Amino acid sequence: MTSTIDDDVQKSLFVNGHDLTLREVADVACGALPLRLKVDPDAISRMADSHGLKLRLIDLGLPIYGVTTGFGDSSTRQISPEKTADLQRNLVVYHLNGTGPESSREVVRATLLIRANCLARGHSGIRPALAAHLLAMLENDVLPIIPERGSVGASGDLVPLCYLASAVIGVGTVRYRGRDLPATEAYEDCGMGPFVLEAKEGLALINGTSFMSAFSVLAVEGAKEIAAVADLCTALGAQVMLGNQGHYDRFIHEQKPHPGQLACAENISRLMRGSGLSHTQGEVLTSDPMPSGTGYYRLDHPVQDRYSLRCAPGVTGVLRDLLEWSEKWVSIEINSTNDNPLFDAGENVVRSGGNFYGGHIGQSMDGLKLALANVADLLDRQLALIVDEKFNNGLPANLVRPVEPEDWQAGLHHGFKGMQIAASSLAAEALKLTMPASAFSRSTEAHNQDKVSMGTIAARDARTVLELTEQVAAIHLLALCQAVDFRGPELLSPGSRPAYDLVREHVPFAAGDRRMDADIHAVVALIRSGALRKSCAVS
Repeated sequence: MTSTIDDDVQKSLFVNGHDLTLREVADVACGALPLRLKVDPDAISRMADSHGLKLRLIDLGLPIYGVTTGFGDSSTRQISPEKTADLQRNLVVYHLNGTGPESSREVVRATLLIRANCLARGHSGIRPALAAHLLAMLENDVLPIIPERGSVGASGDLVPLCYLASAVIGVGTVRYRGRDLPATEAYEDCGMGPFVLEAKEGLALINGTSFMSAFSVLAVEGAKEIAAVADLCTALGAQVMLGNQGHYDRFIHEQKPHPGQLACAENISRLMRGSGLSHTQGEVLTSDPMPSGTGYYRLDHPVQDRYSLRCAPGVTGVLRDLLEWSEKWVSIEINSTNDNPLFDAGENVVRSGGNFYGGHIGQSMDGLKLALANVADLLDRQLALIVDEKFNNGLPANLVRPVEPEDWQAGLHHGFKGMQIAASSLAAEALKLTMPASAFSRSTEAHNQDKVSMGTIAARDARTVLELTEQVAAIHLLALCQAVDFRGPELLSPGSRPAYDLVREHVPFAAGDRRMDADIHAVVALIRSGALRKSCAVS
């Protein structure tokens, strides 16, 4: 996707099917960019070539799957040329059987953009106007209402994408500028009109991986924020626990040089540099001389911290390394022709295949959700140490010490006890969702689809695990800031202090028991926006 600046200073993105980035999809999905979306002229030429080939082959009376034949086990039945448009409309309507919650606005917007980009590669036999129509729906905020459930990930996302296709042709209800309206009314209001499908165009809309890819893009981009925030949490956690900075020394991690692990250790080390901690690994701190005859010193502090602090680069580093190949796979997917059949205008032939199979999406998202859930578990384990007076090196139990003398009665206030319970619940739910969806292929459609990817379920799971991990991280950050208030902010390093200050701009210290659900939501918003990562310049 290339970009230019128009005369009216509004940014334009040109969809060409080859270089759309995950960041661009996420920005369009979230409405972060004021832009115009256009089909690249080269893409228009490619689409016109394959469309012309399709028409010539239809005129020759050739059987073409899904164009002049039925679908699946009906592919042995040829359709007359004059019925090909009816076939496409019927295809859309008979798949309108989705269930479950409605997809978020962000997922729907991402789906529209990705589908337009995939069609812009120019091998689907469609008119360029169809890709342009999808982009116009985005610009005018005419959004399909898409149930999340119903796709097995091959032949692509048939059921959810039929809700997209039905909005394209003006059937049913859409969400238009925040209101639910009949699609025809929304089109009339914004000066558009329903799109009338011709041969292959319904199949081109629904026979692809764009719905699962939308979840995947947003999961990958969100997971990048979590990787940064997890490093920040570990750095803050090590400081409030009076931990050992040496665990993150580059020498250690160069001896096991996974790139993600090295990056995490460098982040944590930099974030802790200049903190008020007085010891590092290798120093022996004593409070008293060795008593005669005991044979040992009594150390002020253990030379090693517990695994959730010491091994953090080995947990979050996995997420970073996995993100590298997940982003590569998802990037290829959103810049691919993934419907069937495909029209090879260079050779003047139509070719049937299985590019709609979402295997790379499914297995990358199964991996991503596992790495994210492990980070959620890591942060929950760090939190469990910080709230427990048996392990937190002098912090008050449950991070509460009421300021009023009459509130000092033992057991009257419980501080972060409930927050730690909630975090453990969230982490457990994330871990439960790590069962690989891609392992659950089901044979469907009279055994035509006898091996399917389950990529959509994997991608939806990854989205859910990301949300759970964001919530665990938010609770942990709130507890960390509470602990900082007891230690004194002067303990913090210059690199990590801005994160504490940012959280305190939005959430006050908890002097006693109070509800904290709004606090969690506020910090989740800081995570999602990238504000926390940017505050400490975490890569």
